[in-house]
Amino acid sequence: MQLDLQSHKTQLVLTALAASAVTAGLFSAYNNHMRRQKRRTLNDDVVRALASNGTKGKTSVLDGPPGKAMTQEPQALAGDYSEELIREQLARNYAFFGEEGMEKIRRGKVVVVGCGGVGSWAAVMLVRSGITDIRLVDFDYVTLSSLNRHATAVLADVGTPKVTCIERTLKQISRWVRIDAQVDIWRKDQGGRHLDDADWVIDAIDNITTKVDLLKYCHARGIKVFSSMGAGAKSDPTRIQISDISSTVYDPLARSVRRRLRLQGVSSGIPVVYSTEVPGDVKLLPLAQDEFEKGNVKELGVFDDFRVRILPVLGPLPSIFGLHIATYILCDLAGKPIINPLPIKGRRKLYERIYRDLLHREERIVGYALNRLPIDEDDVGLLFEDIHRGRSVIPPHAVPSRPALVRWDPSQPVGLENLVVMEDKEADRHVKECFDASADSPKKRPEELWGQETAEIVARRTEEVRRDREWIM
Repeated sequence: MQLDLQSHKTQLVLTALAASAVTAGLFSAYNNHMRRQKRRTLNDDVVRALASNGTKGKTSVLDGPPGKAMTQEPQALAGDYSEELIREQLARNYAFFGEEGMEKIRRGKVVVVGCGGVGSWAAVMLVRSGITDIRLVDFDYVTLSSLNRHATAVLADVGTPKVTCIERTLKQISRWVRIDAQVDIWRKDQGGRHLDDADWVIDAIDNITTKVDLLKYCHARGIKVFSSMGAGAKSDPTRIQISDISSTVYDPLARSVRRRLRLQGVSSGIPVVYSTEVPGDVKLLPLAQDEFEKGNVKELGVFDDFRVRILPVLGPLPSIFGLHIATYILCDLAGKPIINPLPIKGRRKLYERIYRDLLHREERIVGYALNRLPIDEDDVGLLFEDIHRGRSVIPPHAVPSRPALVRWDPSQPVGLENLVVMEDKEADRHVKECFDASADSPKKRPEELWGQETAEIVARRTEEVRRDREWIM
């Protein structure tokens, strides 16, 4: 079909298209012009703010393409930096927390003790979100192995203090932030030397003794403290959560900290971030023989009273821990605290119901009432979620509509190594045919009832439990 260019209708259509193209071009040119104008205005404002503090340096801090980082090093305090620019940088946070909330955040003072994979990420996000006063405390230096998880360290930072490279990055992010970087270690005999006037203290320490001392010190003096538990040897980000120290399960570091705090009279009141994941085949990295000759190597360490024990760390996990901490503290400072963090996967009631059903089933088997079993609801969660992956051990290994735990081997007692997940009806059949005997129906062995394939699966699950007990006991 040929286009009739002489047609009046065709000419109108072509004229309209041409006009639309010209209009679009004008709009695009205008928008580009306005963006350049705003960029020049922003550049002039920043330069004036820095110049008002006597800063010397580049006449343009926004040279180059959009997105290029400011290269000017001197730090401007809040009073010397345009409030308009600060609000523009924190616009999303103001939209979320409002004027009053952001005022509280900007007045807040946070101390980060331990500036590795967890603490560095917490510090970065706190400052990005408006914290103006932050103290960084860490004795350690950046190594090549730090680069897989540290928020700010680059290759050129190897051999420099961790707090120094964090300070540099924070100044590049926020021109008004006040940073007190201390290449030091917190010790109990120093008391509050690094904790003065802190609204929040972040404990991202590896050493258990120092961690417990810091938590006890803060708790006794009413200083708000948030503690990071173990991110090492973990890989599942869906298992990371916030809870009170008293509610932690499966985390070996949390278990040790919780027990030591209880001995010092602290049973609760300290929020923590931790993971409910039980590490699988991940093992401690080899340790040099000369470290074993020094004595107890069960704790991570620095200096004379610390020992080096290296856990494998998947880089993203410590960062997620740090982001959890920053989020919790920001919400608390803004007056919008996270009141009730979600319980472990929100399935506590399910574990309690499975436990009660198991108790009643065992009472029917033994023929008398039982007060308790040698496992608890946390163990039920471990077996159901981590060992059996929420599925029945009986083929086709479906997700049970009413899950149940039942003793696999009638000759062995109730315990983590002798409990399996089944559908409720499968569990009733298992008890009837493997535990109950009559003249007409003698007891069967579990492998007779369910097959050798199922028995082999149970054996593998039992081995998993035995291996995991190294972490959870």
